[in-house]
Amino acid sequence: MDVSGHDTDISQIAAAIAEPARTRMLCSLMDGHARTSTELAVIAQVGTSTASAHLARLKEDGLVKLHVQGRHRYYSLADDHVARAIEALMVISKIATPRFVPTAPDRLQFARTCYDHMAGTLAVRLHDFFIESAWLVTAASGDGMYQLTLDGEKALTGLGIEIETLRAQRRRFACGCLDWSMRRPHLAGTLGAAFLQMSIARQWVTQDLDSRALGLTAKGRKELGSRFGIVF
Repeated sequence: MDVSGHDTDISQIAAAIAEPARTRMLCSLMDGHARTSTELAVIAQVGTSTASAHLARLKEDGLVKLHVQGRHRYYSLADDHVARAIEALMVISKIATPRFVPTAPDRLQFARTCYDHMAGTLAVRLHDFFIESAWLVTAASGDGMYQLTLDGEKALTGLGIEIETLRAQRRRFACGCLDWSMRRPHLAGTLGAAFLQMSIARQWVTQDLDSRALGLTAKGRKELGSRFGIVF
């Protein structure tokens, strides 16, 4: 394997993430919301000028992107690849922490956003259902991608998810994303994002404005049981 040049690139990105204030900023953006530098300064527990310097570094390294709307400037994660990398680092950090002991899931571990898709116990259970029901099958390419079967397409189209529109987007359609709390895959890609938006639109889950947590509604609990045999 030719690693020439990649060692420096990896070190640079790792250094950008490793600074505690920048780590807090990146983790806060995992809920999919864009935030101002002032908001991120509060989250990172640093001054506004320091926050601006941190955000400039993160933007330069391609970890966040800037959105300008009139006089307002907002920051979000650059894309789903960054979100998946941070989620994976969360898994590694739990494995590497000797005092970590798995406990009954709290609200964040039960259901949360992972950038633009769903994560946590609920998301892993849904991922398992999709696989066990043969709605999704592992792609022959062996790169962690999934293919949607005819049964899966029919079922998800019935929920209002526009499959062909998702396939036309210039990003991964369906893939596994290792969940930091469950240490098993949940569904990512445009299909995972669409399923989360559908769940919010149908009021199966509610999304917190100030955290990554998702709340399962009474309607959602009923629908999960009747449609997917998932009972909580």
